[in-house]
Amino acid sequence: MAQQHLDPTDPRSRHAGPVPTGDALAGYLRAQATEFLRALRLHRETGSGANGSESSAEAARALRRSARRISASLHTFQPLLDSDWCEAMRPELAWVSGTLAMEHAYTARLERLLAALHRLSGSAAFPPQSGARATAAPSPKAGAPAQERGNLTVGAAKAGALLDRQLTLARTRAHSTALQALGSSRFHAVADKVAVLASEVPLAKTAGTTDLRPLSIAAQDRLADAVTALPLVVAGHPYNAAALVHGLSPDTVPHPQDAPWHQVRLLLRLHRYAREAVSGPQGNTVVDLRLLAAGQALNRHRDASEASASAAQAARTPRIAPATAYALGVLHADQRHEVEAARFAFQQAWQKETVGAS
Repeated sequence: MAQQHLDPTDPRSRHAGPVPTGDALAGYLRAQATEFLRALRLHRETGSGANGSESSAEAARALRRSARRISASLHTFQPLLDSDWCEAMRPELAWVSGTLAMEHAYTARLERLLAALHRLSGSAAFPPQSGARATAAPSPKAGAPAQERGNLTVGAAKAGALLDRQLTLARTRAHSTALQALGSSRFHAVADKVAVLASEVPLAKTAGTTDLRPLSIAAQDRLADAVTALPLVVAGHPYNAAALVHGLSPDTVPHPQDAPWHQVRLLLRLHRYAREAVSGPQGNTVVDLRLLAAGQALNRHRDASEASASAAQAARTPRIAPATAYALGVLHADQRHEVEAARFAFQQAWQKETVGAS
């Protein structure tokens, strides 16, 4: 499925007015650096105790968002910036973003898995946790025969307790790691460089007269090529039985079919951020609902993939009861079905983009 134009707001033709150059990129980077510093100040003011307040969590999310955008811009527009500075900054920003993301990821994964156990077993033992984020919509397979549901209910409570212990421990460790990172000399060095970026962007000498759009188009084309390589024909079926069988393998490595989809998710993010930079510091980017739907489908894909891996890891716990292992196996299969449903949703969104661009 060859695809070159993702949406009607394609930067090849949509931009009106002055040509966006390195000055627009500098304004975008300064704005993101300012957001980073503002979020850091809020995080320090709201505190970060054992569990952290909601304001502190929102500040951490804002830190991640700005770090991702700065890092993505350094990746896409590196020819317009000091190369050595970019090479030094990008891994540090990725470290900040990745470290701060883990606590939220474990929290959301536990909520997702407990909600799925509740849905599959019909047990009242797993009410959604307060403040839980919405999970993927229930799939048609939820109405299992009464006998199978009864067997599942037997092990669901212990399976939920096991997942709770494992993921809560992982979340606590991630929280401690994030606190240590934010207090480290490494993070302070990154924050100092971002503070300088807020006022002084290390542009290359020719950046002031160089059009941003070719580099933005290159990011778009990398995304289009990656999507073309996906098995969209298989994704046209809501449930890919071959992928499900492969996912039940005892192999502990990440699911091999998921990696290309995760890569497309990252490339879609780079494409979005490149469009933001081209639009200038005022952020006049037109929100494309089809790109938004594609991104949401890929986020669901990532969440379900990671949740299925956690269920499989829990099922490998030594000396668990057969009923517990059965419940975890059903949960794993359910999340692999959600992976396939997310791929199907992405394929539907992508087809709409193709129609809109033709």
